[in-house]
Amino acid sequence: MLTATMLPLKMLGLLMLFFSMCDADGECLPELILNPPEVLGEYGDTVTVNCSSADSDNFEMYGMVGNTQWQPEYENSVTWNVTLSDWNVTAECVKQLNNTSCRKELKIRIYQNPEEVVVGPTKNASALEGTQYQLQCDVLNVAPVQHLTVSWYRDGETIRTDNFTHLNATKGLASESSTLTATFSRAENGAQFHCGAHLDFGEHGSKPAVNSSVHAVSVHYAAELKNQTEYVDGNEGDHVTLKCEAEGRPAPVFSWSLDGKNLMETTSDLNITLATNAIYICTASNYLGNTTKLFNVYVMKTNVMGAPSAITTPEPSTPKDCPLVLTPAKIVVRFGDPAEVECSTSAKGLQRMGWEAPSGATASETNVTIWTVDQVKDWATDPLCYLNTKDKQCSVKLKITLYKTADSVSVSALDQGPMVEGTEYLLKCDITNVAPVQKLKVTWYRGNETVETQMFNDTSEIPVNVSSTFRITPERDSDGELFRCDAKLHLGPNGPKHVPTKSSSPFKAVVHYKPLVKTCPGSYAGVEQEFSIDKLSCDFAGNPPPTVKWYYKEKLINASQPLTRDQSGEYTAQIENHLGSINTSVLVSIEYGPSFTCDDRYEVRENEIVHCEADGKPKPNVSWFVGEKVEGGKEVAAVTRWTKNDRGIYSLQAINKHGSATHRLRVDVLYAPVFTESYSEEVNVFLGDNVTFGCSADGHPPPDIQWRKSSEAHVTVTTRGSQKSITVAGATSTDAGVYICDATNNVTVVTRTVTLVVKDRKPVVGKAIWWLIILLVFVIVFIAIGVAQHYKTHGQYSFVSAKPDNDGSGIPMTTQPNGVSV
Repeated sequence: MLTATMLPLKMLGLLMLFFSMCDADGECLPELILNPPEVLGEYGDTVTVNCSSADSDNFEMYGMVGNTQWQPEYENSVTWNVTLSDWNVTAECVKQLNNTSCRKELKIRIYQNPEEVVVGPTKNASALEGTQYQLQCDVLNVAPVQHLTVSWYRDGETIRTDNFTHLNATKGLASESSTLTATFSRAENGAQFHCGAHLDFGEHGSKPAVNSSVHAVSVHYAAELKNQTEYVDGNEGDHVTLKCEAEGRPAPVFSWSLDGKNLMETTSDLNITLATNAIYICTASNYLGNTTKLFNVYVMKTNVMGAPSAITTPEPSTPKDCPLVLTPAKIVVRFGDPAEVECSTSAKGLQRMGWEAPSGATASETNVTIWTVDQVKDWATDPLCYLNTKDKQCSVKLKITLYKTADSVSVSALDQGPMVEGTEYLLKCDITNVAPVQKLKVTWYRGNETVETQMFNDTSEIPVNVSSTFRITPERDSDGELFRCDAKLHLGPNGPKHVPTKSSSPFKAVVHYKPLVKTCPGSYAGVEQEFSIDKLSCDFAGNPPPTVKWYYKEKLINASQPLTRDQSGEYTAQIENHLGSINTSVLVSIEYGPSFTCDDRYEVRENEIVHCEADGKPKPNVSWFVGEKVEGGKEVAAVTRWTKNDRGIYSLQAINKHGSATHRLRVDVLYAPVFTESYSEEVNVFLGDNVTFGCSADGHPPPDIQWRKSSEAHVTVTTRGSQKSITVAGATSTDAGVYICDATNNVTVVTRTVTLVVKDRKPVVGKAIWWLIILLVFVIVFIAIGVAQHYKTHGQYSFVSAKPDNDGSGIPMTTQPNGVSV
């Protein structure tokens, strides 16, 4: 059984044992051992944790999950379960003695493999040959994202690995993306890409990868023909197949025309029956462009027996040997316009000359013949002037250029949707139904600036549809720029005076770009209740126009709400559109007019430091005036250390750029009591006599005067004004002693002391004797004076030197008549 003496010793022993177990920081000694010491578990799993200690003493131990405590155990080991269904779950082991505990926290990391991994193009489903193409791998709902690794595969081989260790450590699910940019040729059509995502925990290993499905890249390119021109010969009535062999992706579509007129056929092969010379045109096109092929068909006539007709005319000579002159020698004619050319000769023995042409053919036996047509409407027009003499036959072809300006010229973007800054795009200029294409020059303009020109080497002489492309990598400054193209036919010196031109309408580029801060101050001073954040002179740009959200202390605010003085600080704008977001911060200082924060009345002690401050921003200037009002008051220096002479009423005025304020201040200065009279520290009185002594003091507030003496004293205390007196009547020995005067006010107590000494009286007889002695002395003196006066009147004097004449320096005494010595 513990005795009262033993109990404190026992408690001291327990405390010493506890302090030997735990250090100053609450870390257990010996250390608590967790098994496992660290948990890496999948979200939703449950793990079992054991905590043990090498202590031999059995203290209370228990496990904690969050704020939930498991059943305590009075053992050296405790086991409990932790369910990983909260991303912020915490667990710790607690070893407790009375109200003091030591703890060890379990390190917990929760992961979740990606819910899904998806790969696909960021924009167009198909890649354009020679143009950058971007694939994006989206990893959905994974944690923790800073341990994520994404691998890219092409045809089963790893080509790139991305990790996200640069991201801030976070808990909870997140989604991230990785992009891959490549340029493809048509030979790479069908290349297969996929991506895989897994969590990598370093020395703790990696989790199984989750792979996307395979994405096969479709590479698109414009339609192309194996050859641009083909010559077809045959006999009249033959059945011939014209093959328009073209390739492209997507597969091209075909259209046919005959001598400028569209046919209904839409296949790559056209079956025809030869009748007359003709030009067939095949156009192969897809959304990237078109190309044309000319089929020049020549038909030989047959005679009635089915055999080709024999040529009976002499072999024609070359134009150099042919004496024919064409005037003009070359013509340029717009399709549908009239034409006229003279053919003349100076040859002798003329038999016949004339023109061979689909229209306007003539013959003459004179040396001049004229080819004239009202409208040239045959693209196969090839006028030939011939000459027959009895010696030879020759001919000269007219060099004729038929032209036609384009029906339409238009600019469009090959890619759907708006342009994105930094991404290459193709603009296409479509020119329809123009001839001859080899004379065509396409000029691209950016605003009024020429940026590119293109000529065509197509030899087609009939109207075709052609396209020109212009590559652009837009910047944000390109937004709203106008692009156009001109289609001009440069027909040479024989062409019209004004170059035939057709222009497109302007194409306005819409460029999307991430937000940017054009202007925004780093700091700003606004006036309270007048300024709100939306009044900042900040100019943010972006396309689409970004949304702007303002935050203060990480909380979203209403930017139009006027601010108060306690809302000064850093404000952060988040500027965001679908391409990204940026932040910018402004240090806002809210200014306001002056106001006084001190009371109207102060009670201070002497020499105490008391300030009467004025609040305001910027800090106001404060002036002090003596009296009730500023106007007419005497300006004095501001008082901070107060004395009893400073008590009174003051008027204060504070001024800054936002206004002024006044304040009436009454100051009452308290000071300690001061004794106002000189006094004797000792007062004597005879037994039985009366005596009075007083005590007075000045101070603020007026002090309270109190006398202190032992209870045996017989005194009377009287008060007159600020003085309090003690009267001792008929002093006795018990009245003797020290009397203490206390002067007390709110400031302090001061003290003075008076010692009263009570003396005994001498007997009355003694007094009488002394009076008699004194009287006798006076009588003797009086008699002596009388005797001396008597001797003087009788001429006899005696003088005695005041000091002995030992040194012989005195005046010698002589005897005079009558016996007087002088």
